[in-house]
Amino acid sequence: MSSDGQACDATRNKPGAATAAKSSSLKRKMEGLTIMSTPTTRIPGFPSPAGPPSPAGLAGSPSTPEPATTPGRGAVAAVRRHTGGDRRWEAIRETSERESPLGLSNFRLLKRLGYGDIGSVYLVELRGTGGAFFAMKVMDKASLASRNKLIRAKTEREILGLLDHPFLPTLYSHFETDKFYCLVMEYCCGGNLHSLRQRQPSKHFSEKAARFYASEVLLALEYLHMLGIIYRDLKPENVLVREEGHIMLSDFDLSLRCIVSPTLVRSGSLFPDGESHHPLQGCIHPSVLFPRLLPKKNRKSKSDFGLGGASGTLPELMAEPTGARSMSFVGTHEYLAPEIIRGEGHGSAVDWWTLGIFLYELLHGVTPFKGSGNRATLFNVVGQPLRFPESPPVSAAARDLIKGLLVKDPQKRIACRRGATEIKQHPFFEGVNWALVRSALPPHVPEPIDLTQFVSKEPPPPPLPEKKGLDGSGGGGEKSSGGGGGDKSDASDLDFEYF
Repeated sequence: MSSDGQACDATRNKPGAATAAKSSSLKRKMEGLTIMSTPTTRIPGFPSPAGPPSPAGLAGSPSTPEPATTPGRGAVAAVRRHTGGDRRWEAIRETSERESPLGLSNFRLLKRLGYGDIGSVYLVELRGTGGAFFAMKVMDKASLASRNKLIRAKTEREILGLLDHPFLPTLYSHFETDKFYCLVMEYCCGGNLHSLRQRQPSKHFSEKAARFYASEVLLALEYLHMLGIIYRDLKPENVLVREEGHIMLSDFDLSLRCIVSPTLVRSGSLFPDGESHHPLQGCIHPSVLFPRLLPKKNRKSKSDFGLGGASGTLPELMAEPTGARSMSFVGTHEYLAPEIIRGEGHGSAVDWWTLGIFLYELLHGVTPFKGSGNRATLFNVVGQPLRFPESPPVSAAARDLIKGLLVKDPQKRIACRRGATEIKQHPFFEGVNWALVRSALPPHVPEPIDLTQFVSKEPPPPPLPEKKGLDGSGGGGEKSSGGGGGDKSDASDLDFEYF
């Protein structure tokens, strides 16, 4: 489903020995705080320490087979830092300690929430917890194999295992049975932005609401690009709304993993080409880092570290996988970038194109290039100019940002080099406090959903004295699907609707 990913190359610029030495000193200090450094150091709110994906995990590279998961057995993911107080982690941990490993029979399937190209998503309750609810994505192995989509299921699981961000999914556990692959994730009770937009009086959002949702999506895309992940499937249907009104991106089976080489970017006059070319091991803005680099008594001015310059501008730490290339034809027709349609190969700039389509749809209720059919839509994307309807009116700043994002030449598209940093500085987002977006008041908070109707009255099951049935049958040693003590039915034989 994906093509080659390659590292972005950077060469050093040497403005002067003194400046270089100071920058080198700063770099060494920052390396202890960056995203992809050792697991013992991390700045709250930024990606978990993790190295770039190994070549084996990238398309176009020789892959090393992973140890196969025994059908009926699964794995519990590591607790994500931003969800440390989530009681669902405790429920998963207690159940896995009592009946390790988790399997399909540990969950009660309550109702189907939705479906996609590779599977269906169900609301489930973890048995014996008195109300720990999750969203479980269930993928039929035979169906995936017959359509050559097993690699997409594997890619999604690998990507979900990397994520630790408030606007991205939390993977609590994953396992497989003889028939199904299962991902246990966070349940979002607010539906998706497409449904929410349809419920608006004029079928579109206000500019204030669109700015809120676009800002959270932008931060999620920025984080993904830092990890070398190109999303490639942004659309309102894939933007879910949590119970408090903030968003969560979903569906990563079309995403591309690649190697990213973070770069120190400077917009001041000392670096007319816009980059100082200092490859670093992470990507966060120095305005966040600087106060934490040194204790106050030892802190020097920013200019002492070569951060100021004549213009007084700060450098920006940027990680945009600009070197990634894929020849895959993936995405939704109305959101496809021109370079995908033309088959020229594409990279991270496709995410910025889809952000432009996304923002346009939030503001106008329609996508800009929709035709009478898929073929007409693709023709419009490649050959027709961008037009704005007279109604509803939007600000000049909103139009300017959309125009910049929907430039047909990816090399001239806004953010093609500097990534999300360039978009965040656009006048459309003026007044947005990027450090506090997570604390902003959402424009819509979903009505509370009473899940007590689904809570099982069954008592917690006793600890199992011994695990059996490791011969691949998938059912031995697990609880019965009905919660009783005598039925040892094979969980892998459970029937799922719509498969």
